[in-house]
Amino acid sequence: MANSNARLPRLEDVAERAGVSHQTVSRVINKHPNVSKATRERVEAAIAELGYRRNTAARSLVTRRSQTIGVLGSELSQYGPANTLLGVEQAARDAGYFVSIAAVRTVSREAIFDAIQHFLDQSVDGIVVIVPHAETLLALEEQAPGIPVVAVGASGSETVSGAMVDQRRGAELAVRHLIEQGHDRIGHIAGPQDWIDGAARAEGWSAALRAAGLADDLLVEGDWSAGSGYEIGRGLAAERAATAIFVGNDQMSLGLLRAFNEAGVRVPEDVSVVGFDDQPESGYFTPPLTTVRQDFEELGRRCMDLMLAALANGETATTVVEPELVVRRSTAALA
Repeated sequence: MANSNARLPRLEDVAERAGVSHQTVSRVINKHPNVSKATRERVEAAIAELGYRRNTAARSLVTRRSQTIGVLGSELSQYGPANTLLGVEQAARDAGYFVSIAAVRTVSREAIFDAIQHFLDQSVDGIVVIVPHAETLLALEEQAPGIPVVAVGASGSETVSGAMVDQRRGAELAVRHLIEQGHDRIGHIAGPQDWIDGAARAEGWSAALRAAGLADDLLVEGDWSAGSGYEIGRGLAAERAATAIFVGNDQMSLGLLRAFNEAGVRVPEDVSVVGFDDQPESGYFTPPLTTVRQDFEELGRRCMDLMLAALANGETATTVVEPELVVRRSTAALA
């Protein structure tokens, strides 16, 4: 039977077992880069052998920090927000922080205020907000929680940092690809326009068309779901008004492809289709979907870089991740 009075292993015990200083052990635990691979492996082996666990309560008393980041999210069932959350959570763990998650069912000023207060009651060190609606940043600035805040998907301000993928640039890449294929009637199935991403992608679609001297008069708003893409696709199949469609996300593209298939509209022979997100299944659609890829892991790392900088010096900034066009078989030159 284990001795219940046995002393828990301390940092100094790990240092002695690994044959290094306690400062070196601390650097390994906090993922400091200036530690050799051999030393890091020796310290990690000692940690595992001794069963050492960092005393976060004691550390918080010394540093006056909880080593916890609050993450506020909405629409986390959607691919983009869900994978943004995963990217932020991984980056936070890599930086030595725990994550506390709160989700809001409806986006409103009151719901955001309540969630922020919840995090403040937990004494989190900072808050990451993945609520990609236009009113979010205004609510954050009005609330002024007094700790670092990073808004994912939005530009920053004097009080809030911003980490975002260049959604407008991604839409422009998609539309320019279609223009290069000879298409001059390019429609857009947009995401909800009260979403920052939905509005930015619609702006990019319109800007690319106008820059090429083409009309931007074929826009239909969906709700991000495959069901809305399907219903809109049935109408577009009947009208045959466009030779190419830029779709606001891959899920709506999936519904569109089914509607076109049922109506006998061939993709890409009759209509080319480009999506947005590059979710894992997109390469297995029929046909495999040309789409715009967002690097959510990189977005998460950039987000935590901003958070750590704000914790260190109180400065706010905006960082932008560039999207990438992934060309597959759903687009082709206009016959």
